[in-house]
Amino acid sequence: MSSTSFRDSTVVIIETSRTSIRAGIGLHDLLHLPTVDIPARVGLRRNALSQNGEEGPSSSKAPISTKVTDYLVGSQLDEALATDQDITVYWPFANGDVSDFIQAEALWKYVLFNHLGLRRAQMESPVMLSVVAGLSRDAYERICQIFFERFNVAGFAILDRPMAQFYAVISGLQLSGVVVDIDLEHTDVTPISDGFPVHLARTVVPIGLNDCLAYLAHLFRSNTSVMSTLSPADNPLSEDALQEALVALARHVWESGLIKVLAEGEAARDLEDEGVTDIAAIVVAGKERAVIESGMKRKQNAKAQPAEQARAKEMEALDLVATEFRGKELTLGKERHRFCEPLFDPALLDGVPGVKEKEPKDLRLPLQTAVGEAVAKTEVDQRNYIWQGLFVTGAITNHIKGLGAALSARVSPYILSTSDPLNNEVQPRAVKTLRVPDYFAEYRDKGDGLAGFLGTSIVAKLSFNDSGGKNYVSKADYVSRGPRVILGMSPSLL
Repeated sequence: MSSTSFRDSTVVIIETSRTSIRAGIGLHDLLHLPTVDIPARVGLRRNALSQNGEEGPSSSKAPISTKVTDYLVGSQLDEALATDQDITVYWPFANGDVSDFIQAEALWKYVLFNHLGLRRAQMESPVMLSVVAGLSRDAYERICQIFFERFNVAGFAILDRPMAQFYAVISGLQLSGVVVDIDLEHTDVTPISDGFPVHLARTVVPIGLNDCLAYLAHLFRSNTSVMSTLSPADNPLSEDALQEALVALARHVWESGLIKVLAEGEAARDLEDEGVTDIAAIVVAGKERAVIESGMKRKQNAKAQPAEQARAKEMEALDLVATEFRGKELTLGKERHRFCEPLFDPALLDGVPGVKEKEPKDLRLPLQTAVGEAVAKTEVDQRNYIWQGLFVTGAITNHIKGLGAALSARVSPYILSTSDPLNNEVQPRAVKTLRVPDYFAEYRDKGDGLAGFLGTSIVAKLSFNDSGGKNYVSKADYVSRGPRVILGMSPSLL
């Protein structure tokens, strides 16, 4: 049993998803945003591959003899790729597990010692690591060994990432729900019952944010205004350059928050539309200047000339929006709101340029079907409680509100249409969607995509402040019992 106590200022939080790593150091009364956010990828020079007798272009795995120091990570990798150096890129967590522990170690080492500025010889920080769900016990032991023996951490604990995301949004005694995590290339659906992931019901759909970007780029090809501006007749772009520009435009539109989900039900609350309802939270989050500027903008619009007001009303009626992209003014229509359609109807991706072929195609289910089937794999008496906690997260939700409500409306076939509680006590009768609460001030305007880091921070605050020390491994525990100690002293495996 651990008995070490740690200062909140020394605690390190690391959230590891399929395609990104977020990290930060220090726990405070107001839980802060991550200070590190890097792609979960490493690079290896092709000459290093050839020296080890490997053919770079056809090699899906790095040579066994490759060392941690051989890999390029973070800014080093970005610079190498920007200068068109001969680099092979690996994503060790992309398949939902740890495909290469040397690559994983290189990423975590870079985060701890390069970004967070820690020193191995004077390491006083415990680490709470959230990782993809469903790893083997051998993988947990190997990760524990890396952090103690290679990084010399003062304490360590592992948390399943879906549970971290769920802890960020639940309240009271609610311990059941289903987490829908939309990543770049895949969507993970994880039912949770009584505080534990139902691993046998977990479902992975090979559709993600990148597919939505490619689909919107494809729709922009039908917008003559966009096409004539990006690729004028007197100076047309090549097909590759045009595709790159359209995808970049789609990403710009998404990041600018110009997209809403076409679905039944109301979208998530918009601060600018509803006005300020929590002055204290606004001041604490440092958003007062943005709110004041928003109010001034409304007053300016009210004083605008009649012609300008008529133009604004016309654009609002037609749902048009003007945006500046690469120095050019573009007017976009309602097609931008179709961004999320591939999630609910994957057949729309057939023949769309830029969409990666993922096998097998029969796993490319509509999101509502994947969620319904995942919940259906749980015990009958669990389903009603699970449907009371539908939470949609992932990078896509950072700039799009209302995705949970859109999905909730589409899973109605799995819900009892006519309520009869007297004769049917276990059949689900309603779906409740969750979101990150507003009282987490710094996360209020960031969407739900940072729920994993927020939940990991919450669990770290509880675990490392536990005087009993049952939810983390101290250095003394590791010395006396070895890597296997993580199996009995971690939030993921209790």
